[in-house]
Amino acid sequence: MVDLPLTGGCQCGAVRYRVEGTVVDAGVCHCRMCQKAGGNFGMAFFGAPDLEFTRGAPAAFESSPGVLRGFCRDCGTPLFMRYAGQPYDVTIGSLDRPDDVPPLRSQVGIESECRWFRDLAGVPKHLTTAVEGDRPPGTTFQHPDHDTTDWVPRPRHD
Repeated sequence: MVDLPLTGGCQCGAVRYRVEGTVVDAGVCHCRMCQKAGGNFGMAFFGAPDLEFTRGAPAAFESSPGVLRGFCRDCGTPLFMRYAGQPYDVTIGSLDRPDDVPPLRSQVGIESECRWFRDLAGVPKHLTTAVEGDRPPGTTFQHPDHDTTDWVPRPRHD
């Protein structure tokens, strides 16, 4: 059971959203378009018929006829995929609490699944601090994982 409402947004905070109502069909897509759009092995989505953007508006790219992929025009965070006339499929990673929506419903696009994907569970794990080393705490420009009343846009580096 998913506790609603859900909130989320992009990395820089320019786009924020809220999901009310029902969350459906959380899963992973391994297709090449999702791999390219996310710069990753694929993308994890959940269906959000009742999605409202509460700050900013995403940009969108039509990746195939009638399919839009939404993202933040400032930081590039992938936010959704949407077939024409259908509800949004929102990226689980853009949620403030991504653990609340496990992508356990299905995996699609498996013809493009990376051969190593299933082996990830056995790869050694480390805390972020072990990778980042001596970087002082609080030296990130990422928007916090919650809604804020104040938001100052970060300059883009075009």
